Amino acid sequence: MNETIGLLQTLQTTEFDAGTVFSGTPSGKMIQAYAESTAFTPALNPHYIFHESSRDLALWFIEASDPLYVFGPTGAGKTSCIKQLAARLNYPVFEVTGHGRLEFPELVGHLTVQDGNMSFQYGPLALAMKFGGVFLLNEIDLLEPSTAAGLNGILDGQPLCIAENGGELILPHAMFRFAATANSNGGADESGLYQGVLRQNIALMDRFWLCEVTYPKAETEELLLKKSTSKLPDEIIKKMVEFANEVRHLFMGDNSYNSNSIEITFSTRTLLRWAELTVRYQPLSRQGIQPIEYALDRAIGFRACRETRAMLHELVQRIFPNFDNK
Repeated sequence: MNETIGLLQTLQTTEFDAGTVFSGTPSGKMIQAYAESTAFTPALNPHYIFHESSRDLALWFIEASDPLYVFGPTGAGKTSCIKQLAARLNYPVFEVTGHGRLEFPELVGHLTVQDGNMSFQYGPLALAMKFGGVFLLNEIDLLEPSTAAGLNGILDGQPLCIAENGGELILPHAMFRFAATANSNGGADESGLYQGVLRQNIALMDRFWLCEVTYPKAETEELLLKKSTSKLPDEIIKKMVEFANEVRHLFMGDNSYNSNSIEITFSTRTLLRWAELTVRYQPLSRQGIQPIEYALDRAIGFRACRETRAMLHELVQRIFPNFDNK
């Protein structure tokens, strides 16, 4: 913990041109950032493409504002977007995944024994507030509402009082940001797709700036696939994106192919994995094995039930009617 504290104490702020950071075009609008990355800064993905839903998130980073609540379907890129924005600004990110048994003290910290002496070990929320960084609470709608309500004071900008550490009072650092992600908008899950999602207290939700992140447009995902998997023909890339969007419609129960929803969906991450595996399994075509279908099972199909897997294979045959040697 002493090494962590020492590392965070060396953080030096600077300014970047926001347009240069997020779009590559100078805008003259400056944004506070850190001069160098640390072990807490997310790894920069050079192939990442910010799609249209990223606009609100970028504006949120530019100036201190209300806490951010990002919601949308699973696999839409809520967490990755926040982390890639932070990576470009060298922001440290302290990430926690919510669950029904998570308690507020786990976020603040706890007493521990070091070298025979009692000392306080800061939790992720305390570190972000004390030294400046993004506290990222994923799956906030899985928290018990009473636990989440314990965050109200922090969300209002109040200091954090740590009674276990002699009543230490942590004032929010100027670079402190609070972001939460969820599949629902805080009003519980009416679709029945996400088990464990709970309706959150209206007073909690009133403290957030809400941002909806949806799946990227087809053109965006096609560009991403071309950048990351250059060996695939454009025709195959287009059909892969079409397939992914069809599976997403099936997952949401919004489709003309089948009236029933399925239990899996196609994230952009899964789409990239499918494309990569298709290239890797290309030599199997000489043995009469279809690489696209073979790779599909290993990218996502084996996670599905038998009926859904059969549906995926039927969908492949429909969208890729002549792919035997692709």
